[in-house]
Order: sequence, then C-alpha cells, then structure tokens
Amino acid sequence: MTVKFIILGSGSSMGVPRADGYFGNCNPKNKKNYRTRCSSLIKFDNENILIDTSPDLRQQLIFNKIKSINKIFYTHLHADQTHGINDLRPFYLNNGKQIPVYADVKTSKYLYTTFKYCFKSSNTYPSTLILKNLKKRHDFKNNNKKITIASIPVKHGNIDSICYLINNKLAYASDISLIYKKDLHLFNNLDYFVVDCLWERKHTAHFNLAQVLNIVNIIRPKKTILTNMHTDLDYDKLKNILPKNIVPGYDGMTITL
Repeated sequence: MTVKFIILGSGSSMGVPRADGYFGNCNPKNKKNYRTRCSSLIKFDNENILIDTSPDLRQQLIFNKIKSINKIFYTHLHADQTHGINDLRPFYLNNGKQIPVYADVKTSKYLYTTFKYCFKSSNTYPSTLILKNLKKRHDFKNNNKKITIASIPVKHGNIDSICYLINNKLAYASDISLIYKKDLHLFNNLDYFVVDCLWERKHTAHFNLAQVLNIVNIIRPKKTILTNMHTDLDYDKLKNILPKNIVPGYDGMTITL
C-alpha cells in the first residue's frame, strides 16, 4: 500500500510573500519561496485525510487537484491552522455527508464556538462537519488496507499542539517549541520528520533553525523537512547550508511512505 503525504502549505502565519508583497530575505524568482499557510494532506488508498484548514486552503486544494476530503485532523486552534474551514463546504455538497473532524478538547471548543454554522444546522444551511474525539491512536481501514495516525501533544509556546505520527514512519509537527521528554522515544526510527522551522532567531512558540538541528541530532530521523518558514528563510540559502538529510519543504512537496 502506498501512502502519500503532501505539504499543501509550508509558510508561517502571514505566508510568503505577506499580503503587502513583502518577501523579506526570500528570492521572489524562486517558486519554492512562494509559501501558503500550513496545511498537509495524507493520501491513503482512495481517501484524502486533511491536516488543518489554513486560510489558503482553497488555493492549495485547487493547485494539488484534490477532489475529495474524507477526514480532517487539527493540530491546534490558531487562526493560521483553522480559518480556511469554510472551504470544506464543497466536499459536503458533493456527497451530502458530514465530514468527521478530529481535534483535541480546546481546539474542538474553539471550532464549535467560532464556526458553529459548520457543526450545527440552521434553517438555511445544513451542518457540513461533525466533531469526533481525538484519540492517541486512530486506525483506519479501507479496502482491506490500514493506516495508523497517532497523536502526540507537543509544546507550542503557552499551549499544546498535536504532532501526528503516520504509520510510525512520518512525524508532522508544524507548530512546535518543545518535544516533551517522556515522548522523545516515540520519534525514534522515523523515515521523515516534517518540522516547524520559523527562522534563525529564537521564538517562544516555534523551533528556530538551531533548535531543529539540535532535535534532529537527538532523534536522528532519516530525513528532515522544514515547514512553517518565515520570510527570513530563503529556499536556496537553506539548501546551501543544511546537511543533505535536512531540506526546506515547499508547497506541493510530496513524500511517499
């Protein structure tokens, strides 16, 4: 069974360029420096499992020719991961079935309060989504094939975010400032580590480049891919300074597990 993981968006909360056209240190001539806000997609058999609904979700789905969404997992409640939620509506309209949403307690409450119309029908609009409990481990079967998605809380500033571990091969930690010591063993023997790398300076809620290099030295994944990158980080400059097993991600990058 082939599982594919697509980085739909690899940019930080304002994207690259920002709405005012600011590219910072990023070379606008390189298409890989055009970064939408973080979302990702797991393609499992004929199912599409979405992680987060960034404000750029519509653009991301069109660009990657995604015609269906079967499930949604959320990492946390911040706007750059949630505010594209309305772009899920066409997928409900296509089959008339509510799409399951998996999120931790805080994120579920935020989604229901902020986007109540998505979860509770009104006279004019049916609810398009249904909230489900996020478990430590989810096993999904389709056509006698199985995928495992484990959820690991990681620190993200003053809140927790969820890192998703897919088939024990790929960990996706798009917003992270610390892996809790008790969970470090869960990151052993990874084929891929897709990880938050905001910039080179320190930040209270995100890994910077030095912290990524440090954690990679501890958990030793076969390949590390950077995401959630700010305008400070140019694609080619990163490629030139990083070891071969660490690469900057880009929008549309596809990983086969």
